[in-house]
Amino acid sequence: MKKKKKILISIDWFLPGTKSGGPVRSYANIIEHFKSEFDFYIITRNTDYCESVPYVNIKSDVWSRFNESTQIYYISKGNLNIKKLKEIYASKPFDIALINGIYSLYFSILPMFLLKSYPIKKIVSARGMLNSQAFSVKRKKKKIFLFLAKVIGLYKKVYFHATNKMEATKIKNELGANTKVIIAPNLHRLSSDRKLKDSVKKGGVLNLISIARISKEKGTLTALEAILAYTKNKEVKINFHLYGTLYDIHYWEQCKSIIKLLPQHVKVVYKGNLASEKVPCTLENYHFLLMPSEGENFGHSILEALSAGTPVIISDNTPWRNLQEKKIGWDVSLKSPENLQYALDLAINMGQNEYNSWSKNAFNFAIKFCDNKELLKANRKLFNK
Repeated sequence: MKKKKKILISIDWFLPGTKSGGPVRSYANIIEHFKSEFDFYIITRNTDYCESVPYVNIKSDVWSRFNESTQIYYISKGNLNIKKLKEIYASKPFDIALINGIYSLYFSILPMFLLKSYPIKKIVSARGMLNSQAFSVKRKKKKIFLFLAKVIGLYKKVYFHATNKMEATKIKNELGANTKVIIAPNLHRLSSDRKLKDSVKKGGVLNLISIARISKEKGTLTALEAILAYTKNKEVKINFHLYGTLYDIHYWEQCKSIIKLLPQHVKVVYKGNLASEKVPCTLENYHFLLMPSEGENFGHSILEALSAGTPVIISDNTPWRNLQEKKIGWDVSLKSPENLQYALDLAINMGQNEYNSWSKNAFNFAIKFCDNKELLKANRKLFNK
């Protein structure tokens, strides 16, 4: 029997946490797809994103069994130091190190230094952190770090994981043309229960959902402003439910100031965080996903929505493009506010027959995407020597 390769994954947050968004889902999906081929060892925090209280029912600072192919080391805050990381790395024999992200001190930067002398394949998943829009926050600090990383050869003999050709280009633009990049799109959630939802859709009524951080980069305020502008002189019924982490109170106050101006027939409700396993069935209760984000490296919630037969209204700053041609949604430019309002108008006036067609198109598109065996091949290449 062929010996299974052992893969170390270093990531700030992982299951049972869900508040940090896409990366958690990305690695959970990788593990599900490849659990029969590889053994995974995950090093992560013992708290969720923006939380200080440890997860319930997990053991901190020891290797714990997550499933038949996966062990997890949940590090407590007090043990986040170089000495402890060295000890953890030395406790297991790894064939490959997969580092999530670029800028995290304990889960990206220090692992790169501490594992530099290890004779193993090292992969950094950039997660869109080298894309143009990622430099809108802390640009100077990020640029200085990347400059120093190149000077000291931090990423020498390291492979970068990009989810598409555009990201691969961005990585090479920032780190140099000779940077080794492997392109592998993120994998979907495994599901044995695939069925098209049955939704009631009347013209003049629209149920919208967002599953994302309440933040500028996810376009929460942009979505609310578009709804306000659209409904100013229209008697339409819109329900918009927001699921996701709320961490920027100032930004949320801006959102609430718009919500207060909405007419009575438009209801916006913040629903808190949504457990990962509840995402697919929750999406079935809505007509469209609305997420005009400033940029997505992949956009797991977009694929999740399409998989549930829920078309999407998103920006053109994601890999999911030309959606209107496929009749599965709209990817609009945010340069003009009217573009988003136009999509909302078409969505709200859609009747049952047309919506059924779009929902079916979205469902079938997602199935075709998920059943593409080339996706598995591309991801398997990450772990080839």
